[in-house]
Amino acid sequence: MIRNTTKRQKLGWVLFILYLCFLAYFMFFSESFGRTDTDRGYQYNLVPFKEITRYFRHYDVLGPTLFMINMIGNVAAFMPFGFFLPIISRRSKKWYNTVMFGFVFSLMLETLQLVFKVGSFDVDDMFLNTLGAAAGYLCYRLVQWIRCTLRKRRLSRSEEHTS
Repeated sequence: MIRNTTKRQKLGWVLFILYLCFLAYFMFFSESFGRTDTDRGYQYNLVPFKEITRYFRHYDVLGPTLFMINMIGNVAAFMPFGFFLPIISRRSKKWYNTVMFGFVFSLMLETLQLVFKVGSFDVDDMFLNTLGAAAGYLCYRLVQWIRCTLRKRRLSRSEEHTS
């Protein structure tokens, strides 16, 4: 597996593993996100779009900081997943595989939160995380398109100079 990988794929693996370590820390151990606070009891949400609707409906009460942490943070947290997965896995070059893996990985993390009663199990987080994986994949495709466009321009310029 390692012998047939490019330098870009090896770097992708290193960055992906670092990303997973940071994600695990923030999901399970970060005191700034209340992961170690067990005084309030365990909470969970099984109703789709309940928390998302609440965050939009009560934005004025909850404030921009809490809104950003929950709504934008859940999307942003999974963008590296969707970006790096196609780099390290041929199977994930198809958008639907990356999105499906993002959903399954999010489900796994949310289930671990439920089992270990850390954070809170929330189906809305799974939706937002999956959306983040899809957005990360779109960023990957954009970077690939830019790389190919620049490569074609360089090739056409070098052909003009040689003829």
